[in-house]
Amino acid sequence: MNAHPASPGAPRRPVVVVLAAGQGSRFQGLGHKLAQPLGEVGSVLQATVQAAQASGLELLVVLRPDLRPLLAGRIAPEALLSLPAQATRAPEPPVEGEPLPGMGDSIAAGVMARPHARGWLVLPGDMPLVRPDTLAAVAAGLEHLPIAYAQHAGRRGHPVAFGAELYSELSRLRGDTGARRLIARYPAQAVEVDDPGVLIDLDTEDDLREVRSRLAARGTRRQA
Repeated sequence: MNAHPASPGAPRRPVVVVLAAGQGSRFQGLGHKLAQPLGEVGSVLQATVQAAQASGLELLVVLRPDLRPLLAGRIAPEALLSLPAQATRAPEPPVEGEPLPGMGDSIAAGVMARPHARGWLVLPGDMPLVRPDTLAAVAAGLEHLPIAYAQHAGRRGHPVAFGAELYSELSRLRGDTGARRLIARYPAQAVEVDDPGVLIDLDTEDDLREVRSRLAARGTRRQA
């Protein structure tokens, strides 16, 4: 481990890094999955970002340039980090033997954009059901170990948080492997939460229907 030196004015709590720079799957030509509407909460990405904002933690969204309009007026411009176009699609032609940009590149970009943070919570942009208190609980888990992750009913989910001591390794991530090797290498704190949203991402139209149904159920419970 090689920690990045913390600045005197560094925030006391970790930064939530929302990953939204991938290509995204399409739903019968309806567009990027993060732009799909979820009702009153807005789009998938808007709902994910709203939960992160409500956690009270600092927020950084790493996204494709064409998704920036989704967050216009909802988040400060300095909390948006657009990756270059080549970071969201394969080069043409592909360079033989060179890994294509992926989640690892997005994590590295987010970490390097907030180098003096006390840690980073990595949250995929297609997980709009994760609750704000879950994010806060996982952030608190970094007080004990260099890695903490949300767990529901014994199953590991997102977000995954990394302490500042892992800055050097996080900043070197590339490709689609993400940070799995770090989770395997270092001790991690499982943070059990009553939040099934930590296990639900959005890759198919069936996933989209499930997310909409769960959000509608939440709204009904709040009104009861």
